[in-house]
Amino acid sequence: MSARRSGLLFTYLAFGYAFLYVPIFILMVFSFNESRLVTVWAGFSTKWYGELFRDQQMLDAAWMSLRIAFLTATAATALGTLAGLIMARFGRFRGHHLFAGMITAPLVMPEVITGLSLLLLFVSMEQMLGWPQGRGMTTIWIAHTTFSTAFVAIVIASRLRELDISVEEAAMDLGARPAKVFFVITLPIIAPALLSGWLLAFTLSLDDLVIASFVSGPGSTTLPMVVFSSVRLGVSPKINALATIIIVLVSISILVAGLLLARMDRKKRAPRSTENGDA
Repeated sequence: MSARRSGLLFTYLAFGYAFLYVPIFILMVFSFNESRLVTVWAGFSTKWYGELFRDQQMLDAAWMSLRIAFLTATAATALGTLAGLIMARFGRFRGHHLFAGMITAPLVMPEVITGLSLLLLFVSMEQMLGWPQGRGMTTIWIAHTTFSTAFVAIVIASRLRELDISVEEAAMDLGARPAKVFFVITLPIIAPALLSGWLLAFTLSLDDLVIASFVSGPGSTTLPMVVFSSVRLGVSPKINALATIIIVLVSISILVAGLLLARMDRKKRAPRSTENGDA
């Protein structure tokens, strides 16, 4: 019975992974297709990669999306860390539930409503303050930071709740100020969560289509917007080539992040192993 159950679970697992990754693998294979039709194999060719790098509109959109994603991830990580610290360390202060609800609201808010509300906010601010002038990279960055901060805050708050607070209390008992405790003790411990939050915010910003469509303007087209408009006119093998490049870059980033996290984990365990050996 146990062997049969294990075989069944392995079958379900294999089917799940195949369902997720076989289409991606097929997309990558067909990015080297000679034919213009993405469903008909006509021989191996790399010409669509050349076509992609000659498409200035798509390259400009990709560069803009990467810049916005980097700025969004950095700002969202900073704000999300502060929000997570407040939710996890400041106890049940007056307005705690309201603050937590406002921070986490973008998690459950439909993107259409978020995008429309931010558009109305930017229009009102431009009329009253003269800033931001029009819609462009700045408005997209603010919008992406707004909803990405919620995800980072949840990640950081969860990690802080798992952290043994006695370590911070011991440092303060020895004379360290709260700011020094945070930067010297807390921040290095939650560094993996910070990295995870940064990567999550980067991915959310790079992937967003709906909110960016509301708050963007002429000359500020992001990569998902260009891809979506291209797909509506018919899928081009250039899209396959672009997707393959993104998949390779993301895979390398995940691999590097995993190696860094594993190295940090080994460094953390090394002193414990030494102490156990001395004991």
